[in-house]
Amino acid sequence: MAKYKRILLKLSGESLMGEKKSGIDEKRLAEYASQIKSIREQGVEIGIVIGGGNFFRGLSGAGKGYDRVKGDQMGMLATVMNSLALSSALVAAGEKARVLTAIRMEPIGEFYSKWKAIEYMEAGEIVIMSAGTGNPFFTTDTGSSLRGIEIEADVMLKGTRVDGIYTADPEKDPTATKFDEITYDEVLKRGLKVMDLTATCMCKENNLPIVVFDMDTVGNLQKVINGEEIGTYVHN
Repeated sequence: MAKYKRILLKLSGESLMGEKKSGIDEKRLAEYASQIKSIREQGVEIGIVIGGGNFFRGLSGAGKGYDRVKGDQMGMLATVMNSLALSSALVAAGEKARVLTAIRMEPIGEFYSKWKAIEYMEAGEIVIMSAGTGNPFFTTDTGSSLRGIEIEADVMLKGTRVDGIYTADPEKDPTATKFDEITYDEVLKRGLKVMDLTATCMCKENNLPIVVFDMDTVGNLQKVINGEEIGTYVHN
């Protein structure tokens, strides 16, 4: 029995690289599609937002001399490429998937609206919402928070390369300990890098809980949906 009826799944662009140094690892893409398919078959309504860091990051581009607005627009296009790839993998796995874009670019994807997204999800389609918010200076974390709130998701599932939120970076600090659950106030007080500040505050103000978990371990998405205690649960 699925714990959640409707979710917003936030996927990392970097995770799509798998064993590669950039771009998309077809094996990782197929694994993601298989995991998503299994929870959709339980009747879960699924909205997805994917980052674009495996291709281009607007903020890092600005540090290399790119105009920040143009750099962010390039990052938005990177999320569209990832969304098209995941959509293709889901269709190949036998699922109905649809890409919506925050910037008009028909026929690549339909222009996003909350009402379309909900209608498609209720009809059993997996909806991938790309191009961030359509505006520069906003991360895909903020885009996923916004979309999660808009589509009235029960939870945001933030799939990352680590298995939750720690007191410090576990790759740099061997004494770092993992939180099983934590409040938004504590995240803000400690300055933990769960998401950027705008995204965190949006989720807090709109009472959208987050589960941060390791998406790269096959089967973890299913465990989260089943209500097993993996990752870190963030709430008010």
